[in-house]
Amino acid sequence: MKTRILIAGAGLGLLALVPFALSQGLVNAAIPMLIAALFACAYNLLCGQAGMLSFGHAAYFGVGAFATIHAMNALGGAGLLPTPLMPLAGAAGGLVFGAIAGWFATQRTGAYFAMITLAIAELLHAMAPHLKDVFGGEAGLSAMRMPAWGFTFGTTNEVYYLTLIWVALSLMLLYLLTFTPLGRLALGVRENSHRLNFLGYDVHRINVLIFAISGMFSGVAGGLQVISNEAANYVIFDPSLSAAVVLNTYIGGINVFLGPALGAALMTFFGYAVSDMTQSWMLYQGLLFVLVMMFMPAGLSGLGALAARFAKRYGIRAVAPAAFLYLTAFSSFAAACIFLTELIRRIFAQDYMAIAKAAGASGLPAITLFGWNWPPSGIVTWAVPIALALLGIACWKFANASIGGLAQASPGADGGAIEPTPEQESV
Repeated sequence: MKTRILIAGAGLGLLALVPFALSQGLVNAAIPMLIAALFACAYNLLCGQAGMLSFGHAAYFGVGAFATIHAMNALGGAGLLPTPLMPLAGAAGGLVFGAIAGWFATQRTGAYFAMITLAIAELLHAMAPHLKDVFGGEAGLSAMRMPAWGFTFGTTNEVYYLTLIWVALSLMLLYLLTFTPLGRLALGVRENSHRLNFLGYDVHRINVLIFAISGMFSGVAGGLQVISNEAANYVIFDPSLSAAVVLNTYIGGINVFLGPALGAALMTFFGYAVSDMTQSWMLYQGLLFVLVMMFMPAGLSGLGALAARFAKRYGIRAVAPAAFLYLTAFSSFAAACIFLTELIRRIFAQDYMAIAKAAGASGLPAITLFGWNWPPSGIVTWAVPIALALLGIACWKFANASIGGLAQASPGADGGAIEPTPEQESV
């Protein structure tokens, strides 16, 4: 427990130093990363801990956002809710709407539950442009951050620290919730709800409570986004946001408490860093999700736990070669995939097809990619991704052989999947 507290404190300290170490542009990009991390952890309370897969969690994020923006316009950042406390309005909005929607959605389980949550979010997304008094129509609503408690909240750094404090406080409350009777009952709902019902628990009430709490913290995340952007419109209910939180949660890993936060932060940064480089960044995001689900179902946090387990069992020096080979294999496959994707996208682009048509019999013009000219009809152009893929396959096989040799050399070593600890199961 002390180790976890120390690690959490160190991580919080590093986040507090971000405005001093990074440019204002990167600090501005770090704010949505923190918000996405909170949103993913709030969603994981429902999906990972209670086992209820929701496809429409953007609804509670959006309701919290609009509740906050109405509070900002009504109260002007003064009185009972000054600007630093405005996310409480988002929490109230997410809690109330989460309780109402959760009462209906949790009447069913499994795929039916998921479809109901999707329908609720789609209903809000369709109705929002027509409810101008509530959601501002297509233009949305705007507000201004007002000074409070000696802060102007006019700079990026002040907004970042306000976001960081709220995210840290919310994550701490979510973590403490996992040790409460309700948190333990959520695990029971996930594992065997029929048994809980047989023992006399009101499973529907438990589900509604968990749903409402998840909606409340999602509303806090939506409120923080409004404080950051000073505006919101109906696009916040778009299904893409609901899909993004599902992807972020599973990529990070649902069996570790901060796994969804890790996935959300990395994927948000990935979107900011790569979207300016290529139009195919969403394709890469989808491919990453597919690969994680196929080869790392425990997510990135599960991969880190697996690496730590092998390092503890066999020693860092013995595992390092295999880790290097796995890293080389992943890098080679990624390079081959990126090369082929960007090359094919440019070949079938309308501009290039027009140039190729104008060139006629003189041949296809070369494509500039990664600072080099690659003729589409050249052998080297297609040999490079093939060679990278073959290198990745070879490194993967050598790494598996290395791990297999370590397992055989150590009696009783299974080298298999991680068995979750009680602490991991609880979070």
